[in-house]
Amino acid sequence: MSSKLMRGTAVLTAGTLLSKILGILYVIPFYWIAGGEQATILYQYGYVPYQIFLNIATAGVPLAVAKYISKYNSLNEYALSQRLYRSSTYLMIFTGIVSFLIMYIFAPILAGMQEVSGGTSIEDITTVIRAVSFALLIIPVMSLLRGYFQGFHSMGPSAVSQVIEQIARIVFLLASTYIVLHLIGGSLVTAMSLATFAAFVGAFFSLICLIWYYRKRKPGIQKMIAGSDNKLRVSTFHLLKEISISAVPFIIVGMAMSLYQQIDLFTFARVLTYDGMDGKTAEDLLSIFNFSVQKIIMIPGTLALAFSMTLVPLVAASFHKGRIREVHHHLTAVFQVLLFLVVPACLGIALLADPLYTIFYGYNADGSMLLQFFAPFSIFFSLFSVTAAILQGIDEQRYTVLSLLLGLLTKSVLQMPLILLLGAKGGALATGLGYIVSVVFTIFIIKKYAKYSFKYLLRRLLLILGISAVMLLSVWIIYHGLILFLNPHARLTALVIVFVAAGFGAYIYAFLAAKAGLLNYILGNRMYKIRKKLHLI
Repeated sequence: MSSKLMRGTAVLTAGTLLSKILGILYVIPFYWIAGGEQATILYQYGYVPYQIFLNIATAGVPLAVAKYISKYNSLNEYALSQRLYRSSTYLMIFTGIVSFLIMYIFAPILAGMQEVSGGTSIEDITTVIRAVSFALLIIPVMSLLRGYFQGFHSMGPSAVSQVIEQIARIVFLLASTYIVLHLIGGSLVTAMSLATFAAFVGAFFSLICLIWYYRKRKPGIQKMIAGSDNKLRVSTFHLLKEISISAVPFIIVGMAMSLYQQIDLFTFARVLTYDGMDGKTAEDLLSIFNFSVQKIIMIPGTLALAFSMTLVPLVAASFHKGRIREVHHHLTAVFQVLLFLVVPACLGIALLADPLYTIFYGYNADGSMLLQFFAPFSIFFSLFSVTAAILQGIDEQRYTVLSLLLGLLTKSVLQMPLILLLGAKGGALATGLGYIVSVVFTIFIIKKYAKYSFKYLLRRLLLILGISAVMLLSVWIIYHGLILFLNPHARLTALVIVFVAAGFGAYIYAFLAAKAGLLNYILGNRMYKIRKKLHLI
């Protein structure tokens, strides 16, 4: 595997993974401080639309800038890269302000589109939406600076700033929610408004971190610019046009999960109430699926996001130099590592759904059921993140957009009939089928335009599935042995069950992978000592 790919992936994966782990773990105290589903659904009513507006505000420019800075740097046109960054900064300031104004002014209309009869009021939803909209003023510029560093294949600043952003956001979110609800006796709406406003606080501290990195590295960047060839003559208008065309797919892909969640916010609870369920119960189920379950299944998806963020500049650089074999090498390496990690993780989450959900939120039969049902589908979300990034790296952006639109169309068409047929499971199934359609389409396009054969990966996938099946059988036996003595519906004993069963499963999986020769390829020779200590060789 390319050392540059592994080095960049390792740094960004570590930062993203830590950030996502914090983003998962905070929901445990937040859920109990805020008071359960009625709080988290109010949070979602504001936060999911904000994610969509944020993607529109950034317009996919940060990742597009990373792609083109990587391209121009590989051609020794550092001055052009710097001009591209400056122009993009002005663009991000403008789109951030416009997006903020639109979201703030039209918050009542958006709230009305999400309201459920007998559920949360339009006024309360409006207040939360307006509170989170302020983050749009700062995050576009902050995200652009991350893209700038990634274009130089420098993943450290992005990784560190992500962690700082998450820590600042979580501290403010938990502290403000606790103070409002438990110290001064404030309303749930006020608490959730401050919880969503935490996005602004986190972004502010992240921006300070990135500016520090930029000032520290500015002398080195100036030296690169001084040695630039300056042979390319490209107008500022052409630069902005180039990144705008490239950015559209980044907007769409960045909004993927938020768009699926927004469809659920518009339709999930309404279909359930149409079928006879009361508004509060329907909102509780929506909160469980849209917030609680999806927080847990994003754990393995974190790896996919980290890989896709690192992959775009590297694939773009190799592709524009005409090094197709190098592109194929990158793709094989990333796909294989991704499948090796994500497949067993998602299947393991499904098997241990009952105690896992209990650890995070307390026992809830509906929550455990939805987590178990939906977890395997998260494999396809991870694959979509990576395949979409690949299409962008090989300049086939139009198919990225089409693939997501096909998935969203599948979700929209199947949502109501599946919910009426299967209840809450129907919404999860509609989402899963949507991602499957998108992944199948992107794989077909990669095969056609990158001339990439998936035969080798298919053989590896079959091997991974075989090893995972043995691992799952072992974990199933351990799990059912443990629940004879331990209660999976009590938080402390559920933690013991998951720790023992998952640890045993991970060891069995690694042992079998080593015996099959798969672990040696994944970890490489430098991991020899670790494998020896674990008795895997």
